[in-house]
Amino acid sequence: MDYLLDGVTMSEILKLKSPADFIGKQGPGVISFGSGQPDLPPPKEAFEGIDLKRDLRYGLIQGELKLREALTYEYPGSTAENFVITNGASEALDLIFRSWGKGQKVLLPRPYYYSYLPIIEMAGMVPVFTDLVEGRIDLGDFHKKIKGCKAVLINSPSNPTGCVEAIETLKEIQKVTQQLGVYVVSDEVYKDLIYERENYHIEGNHVITINSFSKTYCMCGLRVGYLWSADKKIVEDVCEIKTHSSMNTNLIGQDMALAAMKTPREYIQKEQQIWRQRRDLIFKGLTDLGFDLWKPEGAFYVLPKCKNAREFLTVLYQDYKVITYLGEWFGAPDRIRLSYALDIKQIEEGLSRIKDAMKRVKVL
Repeated sequence: MDYLLDGVTMSEILKLKSPADFIGKQGPGVISFGSGQPDLPPPKEAFEGIDLKRDLRYGLIQGELKLREALTYEYPGSTAENFVITNGASEALDLIFRSWGKGQKVLLPRPYYYSYLPIIEMAGMVPVFTDLVEGRIDLGDFHKKIKGCKAVLINSPSNPTGCVEAIETLKEIQKVTQQLGVYVVSDEVYKDLIYERENYHIEGNHVITINSFSKTYCMCGLRVGYLWSADKKIVEDVCEIKTHSSMNTNLIGQDMALAAMKTPREYIQKEQQIWRQRRDLIFKGLTDLGFDLWKPEGAFYVLPKCKNAREFLTVLYQDYKVITYLGEWFGAPDRIRLSYALDIKQIEEGLSRIKDAMKRVKVL
């Protein structure tokens, strides 16, 4: 049997249906353009608030009060009661959609983050797709398809495209959804990682904002995220489900999240400079190789067009120890997604291996 890295066979790779078999993969010489996990260190402040004696107990389902109170300063006019602290942004999304019940429609821009579609479908809701044009929402198609939907799920900056929606587009979505009584679920986990402008926060009583401490503060494994909503019923329904599923979010992580919020702004500004440098390197490297892709304006992902994507992914993994993700997992067949959340030397070596692999598989 033809075994690849970590005991995975060629036949198994050809059957991969999601990134699950790649997440966390490591090994000698492996370069992973897979998971979007920052390789930068968390701020030193994050380690100053841990109290193990206190934190090895059950906590509040809604989240610790001090953390929720600290978040109110980032959301003017809110109180601690507008927040629920969750196990990463993914749990926040899961709880929201499950709280709405089955059969209702959700407008989903495509390409999308690979977990969005399963989360919506597992909640018994029905996805309605609007295809992005040059990586951004087409307002004409949006206006046609938003009617009759319970909610629209927005992700800007985007995983997998790295694109940032225009402020004018976000304001139009904000206005139209408010008029129609449609919820906006705004996933803003990359809001601090924008290279071109400041984040525009979609506002309104019909808006549910999702965020996380994973990307901004490089603390993915702690699984601390949150949701904000002005609609108290949303908060109550989410907490009721969470009571019977995960209960409280881990308290050590909440302590570290609270302490991380005291980090000087310079920490985030330095991060942005690093991501911009890496973005420029991988974008130039891939375009020089002939790939067609959108230039990211935030987050740390690229989504180049790629013929024979599954074969190319397999060859990269098997023979060059390079991990990439299939675009089809993101609703983008004939593309591959690469995360550049790794250091410059690894990006350069990874690009060199991709160049060699292109001699064996027709990708352009």
